[in-house]
Amino acid sequence: MLGEDSGLEVEALGGAPGVETARWAQGRHVERILEALAGETDRRARYVCELVALSPDGRELRGTGTMEGRIAEEPRGTAGFGFDPVFVPDGEERTVAELGDEWKRAHSHRSRAAQALRAAVESSY
Repeated sequence: MLGEDSGLEVEALGGAPGVETARWAQGRHVERILEALAGETDRRARYVCELVALSPDGRELRGTGTMEGRIAEEPRGTAGFGFDPVFVPDGEERTVAELGDEWKRAHSHRSRAAQALRAAVESSY
């Protein structure tokens, strides 16, 4: 069995919306985050993903992945979903939506969590 949860933690919002991201955004991810950060200069944020696998013998294995970055002032790009049009990863000038799906598959918080979970599974056997 495999479970996953992801969220966005924003410094200026005290780490919110975090695990409440989907309910907080209500399908209006870009609009809600830009409204919440209007006038804010500290736009640091991170995507966080937690994967949990339960083996048939009851062992719990975890993989956590993060992607640090900041929230842009306005949306840019057409790839991805959620906050991707306004999330600029550290070391990049473009948003995730501008970087595209191939970049995201290799570098996202979910990709990093999957890599960490794979390492946990391999080291447990």
